[in-house]
Amino acid sequence: MGFLEVIQLSLPEDQKLSITAATVGQSAVLSCAIQGALRPPIIWKRNNIILNNLDLEDINDFGDDGSLYITKVTTTHMGNYTCYADGYEHVYQTHIFQVNVCPKAEEEEVQKCVWASAVNVKDKFIYVAQPTLDRVLIVDVQSQKVVQAVSTDPVPVKLHYDKSHDQVWVLSWGTMEKTSPTLQVITLASGNVPHHTIHTQPVGKQFDRVDDFFIPTTTLIITHMRFGFILHKDEAALQKIDLETMSYIKTINLKDYRCIPQSLAYTHLGGYYFIGCKPDSTGEIPPQLMVDGVTDSVIGFNSDVTGTPYVSPDGHYLVSVNDVKGVVRVQYITIRGEIQEAFDIHTNLHISDLAFQPSFTEAHQYNIYGSSSRQTDVLFVELSSGKVKMIKSLKEPLKAEEWPWNRKNRQIQDSGLFGQYLMTPSKDSLFILDGRLNKLNCEITEVEKGNTVIWVGDA
Repeated sequence: MGFLEVIQLSLPEDQKLSITAATVGQSAVLSCAIQGALRPPIIWKRNNIILNNLDLEDINDFGDDGSLYITKVTTTHMGNYTCYADGYEHVYQTHIFQVNVCPKAEEEEVQKCVWASAVNVKDKFIYVAQPTLDRVLIVDVQSQKVVQAVSTDPVPVKLHYDKSHDQVWVLSWGTMEKTSPTLQVITLASGNVPHHTIHTQPVGKQFDRVDDFFIPTTTLIITHMRFGFILHKDEAALQKIDLETMSYIKTINLKDYRCIPQSLAYTHLGGYYFIGCKPDSTGEIPPQLMVDGVTDSVIGFNSDVTGTPYVSPDGHYLVSVNDVKGVVRVQYITIRGEIQEAFDIHTNLHISDLAFQPSFTEAHQYNIYGSSSRQTDVLFVELSSGKVKMIKSLKEPLKAEEWPWNRKNRQIQDSGLFGQYLMTPSKDSLFILDGRLNKLNCEITEVEKGNTVIWVGDA
């Protein structure tokens, strides 16, 4: 499996210049920003050693405008570059370093990429976690190149882009046994600036209880989210966090309902949070809980509905998946926040993930697509009518034990609010589904063990 080597040219924030990148083997230009009618001779240094007077094979030219030209970038160009001129105070430094996307261990015959999670940041960047390398790579969408590697705490496994505050949240396990998990935040995520992580405020000065987190996504109607929730391991509570200050502000106790939260969904219609609870000691799954998003009080159980909750982008449909019982429960939420029963779907597919797709036949309606964690089929449900269809022959998914990063061993990804297509992987292919015709559109082969997929831009 191949890899990409990138050299990044990053400038200090006070220079207000954008980041550029040059791939190993290609050319690069380092411009010098010194201005003046009578330009004095410009001197370049690399690691404080003057370059201009040296016979360098790797530095190929110094332009008349003071720029430094490298016709073929190699790893020898790593270092700190400085240009300056006598009598001028305008001095800046250019840092060059190599990003090896999929480094090869000495004992490995083939390079292997391991990706756990990815997010789209304003269609400008893709942030993708590499859990075995303890870092997040930032990919520039336009140039299709890695422009930065951000070091994280060990084993980063989950990313979420908080569009309201332009932040990428990172959950790391610390070890594969999840013995020292942490939450970190990358701020100014869409900016052309050097990035780093910031730790969130821990509860009781301890991080080791963090199991998961939930931040509601923005919609066309709700464009700003102020709060999120942290889930602690084996703890019947939700820890509320302020997304602006990245700090804990309140604990919502769920002990009276014997619910250890495992998953959350949110609808702005009524301002409800729906909480999927973990199975108890007998294996029985408690009913979902409802929390009032304004008062932070527990409303009670969502009838007898169990399983993982998903809410449609318009907030009207709540779809709950109970994989143990093989039931998909569909409920409708009115504008007033009233929850109405719709229908149940009984299936043996073992749903791994769920995606919503706007209906192309019914205005203001949605369809759902469910990927199977064990079988080759994808479930299609027309929510307006309850019509069910199977999209078959998509090959087997990854085995659950081959995907340790979360419970979704077969992800399904939609192409946005106005997109027509969906994407789902198998153990050796990537399938594109046509949401208008509700059938397979194409198969991309030789995608080995791929399960980190994301759409960017128009589909």
